[in-house]
Amino acid sequence: MLTGGALAGPFEEGLAAFERGDYATALRLWRPLAEQGNAQAQNNLGVMYAEGQGVPQDDAEAVKWYRLAAEQGYAAAQYSLGSMYLGGLGVPQDYAEAVKWYRLAAEQGYAQAQYSLGSMYLGGLGVPQDYAEAVKWYRPAAEQGYAKAQLHLGIMYAKGKGVPQDYAEAVKWWRLAAEQGYAQAQNNLGVMYDEGRGIPQDDAEAVKWFRLAAEQGYAKAQLHLGLLYDKGTGVPQDYVQAHMWFNLAASLGAKTAVLLRDAAASKMTPAQIAEAQKLAREWKPK
Repeated sequence: MLTGGALAGPFEEGLAAFERGDYATALRLWRPLAEQGNAQAQNNLGVMYAEGQGVPQDDAEAVKWYRLAAEQGYAAAQYSLGSMYLGGLGVPQDYAEAVKWYRLAAEQGYAQAQYSLGSMYLGGLGVPQDYAEAVKWYRPAAEQGYAKAQLHLGIMYAKGKGVPQDYAEAVKWWRLAAEQGYAQAQNNLGVMYDEGRGIPQDDAEAVKWFRLAAEQGYAKAQLHLGLLYDKGTGVPQDYVQAHMWFNLAASLGAKTAVLLRDAAASKMTPAQIAEAQKLAREWKPK
């Protein structure tokens, strides 16, 4: 992640150049600072090499600059270096090294690293699998407003992993992520309203949250929304809308949606099917 700062002069000039897409100027201004040991500039050079901005994309060079900044304790670089080890980009894949760097950044309060460290514990990558430790690291990232951590903390509560199962807590965290526009959390919140888990059952709210996720192109939500239109639950029954949403979900690989689309078609006239197909063809994610 590119970072800015309060440093006057060449660093800020480089940041302004970067933000307007003038990567060559940013590189020219930041490289001398990085070579003099400026951690922010080193981190930003790492980003430029990782993304191929102003330089040919080069993971090994990205790692070199991230490491220099990370060894100075620069949290953003520690996180990025951890991610390079996780993905085996520019270095041999090494989950234990990823954990090491994620932990250093996480202990400084860096939300993305806290989330990533939680995920390493969840998956047992580089550390023994430990759901309680996963929750421990997801929580501070979620409390900082990091949507991915809010989503996963909600999942831990819904499944009772590392914490006692608590649907109301799952709803709380999914709502926070959903309100930030996170499609999977919007879908999950829709499910909770649809089934009345952790919250009073409310068809209209289920439709609202499924629609927000469906409109982003989230296949599970498109499937759910199609079902509600098919049944006339929370919305007027509308086979054209149901067919459209099933068709869109099917195009994203949702196998059940193919069967549901064809079942809806059996209840529709040829004109209605043509209308639904036209709507699906013209649909664009929001």
